[in-house]
Amino acid sequence: MAENLKAQVCRVACIATEDQLEVICREQGVKCEELGINKQNLCDYEVEYLCDYKKKVITDGKRQTIQELYFVKWKGYPESSNTWEPRRNLKCIDLLHQFWEDLNSEMQRQKKRAAPRRLDPATVSHLIQRAKLRQTLKQWETHLNSLGTHKGHIYVRNQVDLEGPPKNFTYINDYKVGDGIMLNEVSVGCECTDCLDDPVEGCCAGASQHKFAYNELGQVRIRPGLPIYECNKRCRCGIDCPNRVVQRGIRYSLCIFRTDNGRGWGVKTMERIRKNTFVMEYVGEIITTEEADCRGHIYDKEGATYLFDLDYVDDEYTVDAAHYGNISHFVNHSCDPNLQVYNVFIENLDERLPRIAFFATRGIKAGEELTFDYKMKIDPVDAESTKMDCNFSLTGLPGSPKKRMRVECKCGVPTCRKYLF
Repeated sequence: MAENLKAQVCRVACIATEDQLEVICREQGVKCEELGINKQNLCDYEVEYLCDYKKKVITDGKRQTIQELYFVKWKGYPESSNTWEPRRNLKCIDLLHQFWEDLNSEMQRQKKRAAPRRLDPATVSHLIQRAKLRQTLKQWETHLNSLGTHKGHIYVRNQVDLEGPPKNFTYINDYKVGDGIMLNEVSVGCECTDCLDDPVEGCCAGASQHKFAYNELGQVRIRPGLPIYECNKRCRCGIDCPNRVVQRGIRYSLCIFRTDNGRGWGVKTMERIRKNTFVMEYVGEIITTEEADCRGHIYDKEGATYLFDLDYVDDEYTVDAAHYGNISHFVNHSCDPNLQVYNVFIENLDERLPRIAFFATRGIKAGEELTFDYKMKIDPVDAESTKMDCNFSLTGLPGSPKKRMRVECKCGVPTCRKYLF
C-alpha cells in the first residue's frame, strides 16, 4: 500500500505566469533551471520600459562629471517600484534605442533641438504612453500570429500617434458565413498525380475551359478577368500541388503600420514580392446583398466601409470585413495599385460565392505599401472580365455612385483621381 502511494504523483496547475514566478525566485534568491535563473543572473532584473531621463552633475573635488539617469519600470513589479538607474546599469540596448527614438521624435514635434537636462511632465507622460502602446501592439501582434497558419510573420508598428489596435474587430483567417447562406462543398476532385505537367481531362482548371492558372513558381499566368479553379480536398494531388496557391495562405512577412498622412492603418511587405505572386485574400463576413444595403448606409455615414461585392455572375452576396477580417482589412486604396483582384474557387464552386484573392501586378520592394484600387476595372471591353470588377465599397448605395458623399483620395500618386468614389 505504501509503495502504491509513493508511486502516485500529485500535480496541481500553477496559476502564476512565468514572469511572476521569475520575480518570486529573484526575491527569494532561488535558482531555477527551467526559468533560466542561475547564480550569474540571480540579481538581474528585466527592464519593462524606460519612463524618464535626466542628467545629474556629480562633483568630486574640483572635478565635475555629468551622469545620465533613467527612470526604470521593472518587469513584474508595480510602478511604485520604479527606480532611477545610471546608464551603466542598463543592458537593455533595444529599449534604450527605442526610448531615444521616441524622445527625439517628441523633441522635433516641440521644435526643440535637443533633450533638456530634465524632462517636463508632459513629455514624460507622452514617453510612457508610447511605451505602453508598444506593449499593447506587441501583444496584439503575438495574438495575430498565434491565429495564423501562414508562412510569413505579421508585424504591427505605430510610430505616428497613440492609436492602438482597432476596437470591435476580430481577426479571422477564413470567411465567416452569415445567416441564411450555405456554402456547398465540392463533391468531386481531379484524378491527376501531376496537375501541372500531366493534367487529367484538364484537371480542375478544365471546369471553366481555361488553361492552368499558375506556372511552376506559383505565379498567376492567366489574364485578369478569368476565374481560377484550384484543386480541392477531394483531389488526388497533395498540398504541394502547383494548383494549390491561394489555399496555402499568406507566404510573406507583412506589417500593419500607422500611416502618417491621415489614411489610418496600412499594410506593407517586409520582403520582396515577385510579379504575379499571390499575396493575400480579402477575408470577412459573407452576407446577403440585402444585409449589405443596410450596413452600407451606416458605413457611408461613418465615412468608411469594408464591403466588397461578390458579383462574378450575380450580385447576391457581399464580403464585409468591417468587424471580421484578416490583414486585408488594413490595405489602403491607390489609384495606381500594386495588387490585382482575381476570383478563385476551391472547395465551393458556386459562382455567386468566389474567394477574392490579391496578386502582385508588378515586383514589390521590401518596405513598400500594398494597395488595391477600390474602383478597379479589369477589362471594360471584355464582357466576361467586367463581371469581376472590384466594386469595393459601392454596396448599399441607391442609384449611381455619384450620389454618395464624395470621399477624398489621399494615395498621392501622380495619376490620382482625387476622390475614392
